[in-house]
Amino acid sequence: MGAGIAQLAASSAFPTILYEVNKEVLGKAKETIDGNLKLLVEKNKITPDQREKIFKNISFTNHPNDCVADVVLEAIIEDPEAKINLFNQLAAINDNKTILATNTSSLSVTAIATKIPHPERFLGMHFFNPAPLMKLVEIIHTNYTNAQMTGALIDFARQMGKVPVVCKDSPGFIVNRVARPYYIESLRLVEEDQVSLETIDTLLEASGFKLGPFKLMDLIGNDINYSVSSSIYEQLNKPERLRPSGIQKEKVEKGELGKKSGKGYYRYN
Repeated sequence: MGAGIAQLAASSAFPTILYEVNKEVLGKAKETIDGNLKLLVEKNKITPDQREKIFKNISFTNHPNDCVADVVLEAIIEDPEAKINLFNQLAAINDNKTILATNTSSLSVTAIATKIPHPERFLGMHFFNPAPLMKLVEIIHTNYTNAQMTGALIDFARQMGKVPVVCKDSPGFIVNRVARPYYIESLRLVEEDQVSLETIDTLLEASGFKLGPFKLMDLIGNDINYSVSSSIYEQLNKPERLRPSGIQKEKVEKGELGKKSGKGYYRYN
Protein backbone atom coordinates (compact mmCIF):
# COMPACT_ATOMS: atom_id res chain seq x y z
CA MET A 1 0.00 0.00 0.00
CA GLY A 2 2.79 2.45 0.88
CA ALA A 3 4.51 1.85 -2.44
CA GLY A 4 1.23 2.32 -4.29
CA ILE A 5 0.52 5.63 -2.56
CA ALA A 6 4.07 6.85 -3.28
CA GLN A 7 3.69 5.93 -6.95
CA LEU A 8 0.35 7.73 -7.07
CA ALA A 9 1.73 10.92 -5.48
CA ALA A 10 4.78 10.95 -7.74
CA SER A 11 2.58 10.38 -10.81
CA SER A 12 0.60 13.45 -9.75
CA ALA A 13 3.81 15.54 -9.89
CA PHE A 14 4.32 15.72 -6.12
CA PRO A 15 7.94 15.34 -4.91
CA THR A 16 7.60 12.21 -2.80
CA ILE A 17 9.65 10.61 -0.02
CA LEU A 18 9.12 6.90 0.58
CA TYR A 19 10.37 5.89 4.01
CA GLU A 20 10.74 2.29 5.20
CA VAL A 21 12.90 1.30 8.14
CA ASN A 22 13.69 -2.14 6.67
CA LYS A 23 16.21 -1.83 3.80
CA GLU A 24 15.06 -5.08 2.20
CA VAL A 25 11.41 -4.00 2.19
CA LEU A 26 12.44 -0.57 0.88
CA GLY A 27 14.31 -2.24 -1.99
CA LYS A 28 11.28 -4.37 -2.79
CA ALA A 29 9.06 -1.27 -2.84
CA LYS A 30 11.47 0.40 -5.27
CA GLU A 31 11.40 -2.66 -7.54
CA THR A 32 7.60 -2.81 -7.37
CA ILE A 33 7.17 0.82 -8.40
CA ASP A 34 9.73 0.46 -11.18
CA GLY A 35 7.94 -2.65 -12.46
CA ASN A 36 4.54 -0.96 -12.31
CA LEU A 37 5.79 2.02 -14.29
CA LYS A 38 7.42 -0.20 -16.91
CA LEU A 39 4.13 -2.05 -17.30
CA LEU A 40 2.30 1.24 -17.82
CA VAL A 41 4.77 2.11 -20.59
CA GLU A 42 4.19 -1.30 -22.22
CA LYS A 43 0.44 -0.66 -22.11
CA ASN A 44 0.94 2.84 -23.61
CA LYS A 45 -0.58 4.44 -20.50
CA ILE A 46 2.51 6.64 -20.06
CA THR A 47 5.55 7.47 -22.17
CA PRO A 48 9.12 6.42 -21.31
CA ASP A 49 9.89 10.07 -20.50
CA GLN A 50 6.91 10.23 -18.13
CA ARG A 51 8.05 7.02 -16.47
CA GLU A 52 11.50 8.47 -15.85
CA LYS A 53 10.08 11.72 -14.49
CA ILE A 54 7.70 9.89 -12.11
CA PHE A 55 10.47 7.65 -10.81
CA LYS A 56 12.75 10.65 -10.25
CA ASN A 57 9.97 12.28 -8.20
CA ILE A 58 10.48 9.62 -5.52
CA SER A 59 13.26 9.64 -2.93
CA PHE A 60 13.74 6.31 -1.15
CA THR A 61 15.09 6.39 2.39
CA ASN A 62 15.35 4.38 5.61
CA HIS A 63 16.21 7.44 7.69
CA PRO A 64 13.19 8.91 9.56
CA ASN A 65 14.79 12.37 9.72
CA ASP A 66 14.33 12.61 5.93
CA CYS A 67 10.54 12.61 6.38
CA VAL A 68 9.95 16.35 6.36
CA ALA A 69 7.04 17.41 4.15
CA ASP A 70 3.76 19.33 3.86
CA VAL A 71 1.78 16.08 4.10
CA VAL A 72 3.00 12.93 5.83
CA LEU A 73 0.97 9.78 5.21
CA GLU A 74 1.59 6.64 7.26
CA ALA A 75 0.82 3.15 5.93
CA ILE A 76 2.48 0.75 8.39
CA ILE A 77 1.07 -2.24 10.29
CA GLU A 78 -2.34 -1.99 11.99
CA ASP A 79 -0.92 -1.55 15.46
CA PRO A 80 -1.91 1.60 17.37
CA GLU A 81 1.26 1.80 19.48
CA ALA A 82 3.48 1.46 16.39
CA LYS A 83 1.55 4.24 14.67
CA ILE A 84 1.63 6.51 17.74
CA ASN A 85 5.39 6.02 18.13
CA LEU A 86 5.98 6.84 14.46
CA PHE A 87 3.78 9.94 14.51
CA ASN A 88 5.57 11.26 17.57
CA GLN A 89 8.88 10.89 15.70
CA LEU A 90 7.38 12.68 12.70
CA ALA A 91 5.86 15.44 14.82
CA ALA A 92 9.27 16.18 16.33
CA ILE A 93 10.88 16.92 12.95
CA ASN A 94 7.99 18.57 11.12
CA ASP A 95 6.31 21.96 11.37
CA ASN A 96 3.10 22.21 13.41
CA LYS A 97 1.23 22.95 10.18
CA THR A 98 2.32 19.71 8.53
CA ILE A 99 -0.68 17.47 7.94
CA LEU A 100 -0.20 14.06 9.53
CA ALA A 101 -2.48 11.36 8.11
CA THR A 102 -2.93 7.65 8.77
CA ASN A 103 -4.02 5.12 6.18
CA THR A 104 -5.53 2.88 8.86
CA SER A 105 -8.53 0.89 7.68
CA SER A 106 -10.12 0.24 11.07
CA LEU A 107 -8.26 1.74 14.05
CA SER A 108 -9.63 4.75 15.91
CA VAL A 109 -8.18 7.92 14.41
CA THR A 110 -9.25 9.82 17.53
CA ALA A 111 -7.35 7.44 19.84
CA ILE A 112 -4.15 8.04 17.87
CA ALA A 113 -4.75 11.80 17.69
CA THR A 114 -4.93 12.12 21.48
CA LYS A 115 -1.42 10.66 21.83
CA ILE A 116 0.44 13.02 19.47
CA PRO A 117 1.24 16.77 19.58
CA HIS A 118 -1.17 19.15 17.83
CA PRO A 119 -4.00 16.67 17.13
CA GLU A 120 -5.81 19.36 15.16
CA ARG A 121 -3.55 18.57 12.14
CA PHE A 122 -4.15 14.79 12.32
CA LEU A 123 -6.62 12.90 10.09
CA GLY A 124 -7.28 9.56 8.49
CA MET A 125 -6.70 9.19 4.74
CA HIS A 126 -7.78 5.69 3.81
CA PHE A 127 -6.81 4.48 0.33
CA PHE A 128 -8.01 1.23 -1.21
CA ASN A 129 -5.86 -1.42 -2.84
CA PRO A 130 -4.37 -0.94 -5.41
CA ALA A 131 -3.94 2.72 -4.50
CA PRO A 132 -2.96 3.97 -8.00
CA LEU A 133 -6.18 2.52 -9.50
CA MET A 134 -8.95 2.71 -6.90
CA LYS A 135 -10.69 6.08 -7.07
CA LEU A 136 -12.20 6.29 -3.60
CA VAL A 137 -10.37 7.80 -0.62
CA GLU A 138 -11.99 8.12 2.81
CA ILE A 139 -11.01 11.31 4.69
CA ILE A 140 -11.63 10.72 8.40
CA HIS A 141 -11.79 13.67 10.77
CA THR A 142 -12.04 13.74 14.55
CA ASN A 143 -13.41 16.26 17.03
CA TYR A 144 -9.89 17.69 17.23
CA THR A 145 -9.37 18.17 13.48
CA ASN A 146 -8.99 21.67 12.10
CA ALA A 147 -11.45 22.17 9.22
CA GLN A 148 -8.71 23.78 7.11
CA MET A 149 -6.65 20.61 7.41
CA THR A 150 -9.61 18.55 6.24
CA GLY A 151 -10.10 20.88 3.28
CA ALA A 152 -6.41 20.71 2.37
CA LEU A 153 -6.45 16.91 2.41
CA ILE A 154 -9.57 16.84 0.23
CA ASP A 155 -7.80 19.08 -2.31
CA PHE A 156 -4.71 16.86 -2.12
CA ALA A 157 -6.81 13.77 -2.89
CA ARG A 158 -8.50 15.48 -5.81
CA GLN A 159 -5.16 16.58 -7.25
CA MET A 160 -4.23 12.90 -7.32
CA GLY A 161 -7.37 12.13 -9.30
CA LYS A 162 -9.22 10.58 -6.37
CA VAL A 163 -12.80 10.89 -5.18
CA PRO A 164 -12.59 11.93 -1.50
CA VAL A 165 -15.45 11.11 0.86
CA VAL A 166 -15.42 12.76 4.29
CA CYS A 167 -16.61 10.70 7.25
CA LYS A 168 -16.54 10.84 11.03
CA ASP A 169 -14.27 8.59 13.04
CA SER A 170 -16.32 5.45 13.70
CA PRO A 171 -15.57 1.68 13.63
CA GLY A 172 -14.70 0.67 10.06
CA PHE A 173 -15.49 4.19 8.76
CA ILE A 174 -17.85 3.65 5.78
CA VAL A 175 -16.50 1.09 3.34
CA ASN A 176 -15.10 -1.46 5.78
CA ARG A 177 -18.25 -1.26 7.93
CA VAL A 178 -20.45 -1.94 4.90
CA ALA A 179 -18.11 -4.59 3.48
CA ARG A 180 -17.93 -6.85 6.56
CA PRO A 181 -21.00 -8.93 5.62
CA TYR A 182 -19.59 -9.43 2.11
CA TYR A 183 -16.62 -11.25 3.62
CA ILE A 184 -18.06 -12.72 6.81
CA GLU A 185 -21.26 -14.19 5.35
CA SER A 186 -19.24 -15.73 2.50
CA LEU A 187 -16.82 -17.28 5.00
CA ARG A 188 -19.73 -18.51 7.12
CA LEU A 189 -21.28 -20.32 4.13
CA VAL A 190 -17.97 -22.13 3.59
CA GLU A 191 -17.64 -22.88 7.33
CA GLU A 192 -21.10 -24.45 7.27
CA ASP A 193 -20.15 -26.51 4.19
CA GLN A 194 -23.01 -24.99 2.23
CA VAL A 195 -21.02 -24.13 -0.89
CA SER A 196 -17.42 -23.92 -2.16
CA LEU A 197 -15.50 -20.65 -2.06
CA GLU A 198 -14.91 -20.91 -5.82
CA THR A 199 -18.68 -21.03 -6.42
CA ILE A 200 -19.25 -17.98 -4.22
CA ASP A 201 -16.61 -16.01 -6.11
CA THR A 202 -18.06 -17.08 -9.47
CA LEU A 203 -21.62 -16.18 -8.51
CA LEU A 204 -20.80 -12.78 -7.05
CA GLU A 205 -18.56 -11.82 -9.96
CA ALA A 206 -21.38 -12.86 -12.32
CA SER A 207 -23.67 -10.59 -10.28
CA GLY A 208 -21.49 -7.57 -11.05
CA PHE A 209 -18.80 -7.53 -8.37
CA LYS A 210 -15.36 -7.03 -9.87
CA LEU A 211 -13.84 -9.59 -7.49
CA GLY A 212 -15.48 -12.28 -5.42
CA PRO A 213 -14.90 -12.06 -1.64
CA PHE A 214 -12.20 -14.75 -1.49
CA LYS A 215 -10.20 -13.31 -4.39
CA LEU A 216 -10.56 -9.88 -2.81
CA MET A 217 -9.40 -11.09 0.61
CA ASP A 218 -6.36 -12.68 -1.05
CA LEU A 219 -5.60 -9.35 -2.77
CA ILE A 220 -6.00 -7.30 0.43
CA GLY A 221 -4.17 -9.87 2.57
CA ASN A 222 -5.88 -12.21 5.01
CA ASP A 223 -3.91 -10.75 7.90
CA ILE A 224 -5.17 -7.24 7.16
CA ASN A 225 -8.72 -8.36 6.42
CA TYR A 226 -8.93 -10.46 9.58
CA SER A 227 -7.46 -7.63 11.64
CA VAL A 228 -10.09 -5.22 10.33
CA SER A 229 -12.91 -7.70 11.01
CA SER A 230 -11.62 -8.28 14.55
CA SER A 231 -11.25 -4.55 15.23
CA ILE A 232 -14.78 -3.69 14.07
CA TYR A 233 -16.20 -6.69 15.97
CA GLU A 234 -14.57 -5.53 19.21
CA GLN A 235 -15.45 -1.86 18.77
CA LEU A 236 -19.13 -2.68 18.15
CA ASN A 237 -19.35 -4.86 21.30
CA LYS A 238 -19.08 -8.23 19.56
CA PRO A 239 -22.31 -8.62 17.57
CA GLU A 240 -22.71 -12.25 16.44
CA ARG A 241 -23.39 -11.19 12.85
CA LEU A 242 -19.87 -9.72 12.66
CA ARG A 243 -17.98 -12.50 14.44
CA PRO A 244 -14.64 -13.03 12.62
CA SER A 245 -14.20 -16.30 10.79
CA GLY A 246 -12.24 -19.22 12.21
CA ILE A 247 -11.26 -20.17 8.65
CA GLN A 248 -9.59 -16.81 8.12
CA LYS A 249 -7.91 -16.92 11.52
CA GLU A 250 -6.40 -20.28 10.59
CA LYS A 251 -5.16 -18.88 7.27
CA VAL A 252 -3.40 -16.06 9.12
CA GLU A 253 -1.82 -18.45 11.64
CA LYS A 254 -0.50 -20.62 8.77
CA GLY A 255 0.93 -17.59 6.97
CA GLU A 256 -1.44 -18.13 4.04
CA LEU A 257 -2.03 -14.42 3.55
CA GLY A 258 -2.96 -14.36 -0.11
CA LYS A 259 -1.10 -13.01 -3.12
CA LYS A 260 1.73 -11.52 -1.07
CA SER A 261 2.60 -14.91 0.46
CA GLY A 262 1.88 -17.01 -2.64
CA LYS A 263 -1.08 -18.80 -1.10
CA GLY A 264 -4.37 -17.85 0.51
CA TYR A 265 -7.71 -19.22 -0.56
CA TYR A 266 -6.02 -19.71 -3.94
CA ARG A 267 -2.44 -20.45 -4.97
CA TYR A 268 -0.31 -17.87 -6.78
CA ASN A 269 2.91 -18.28 -8.75
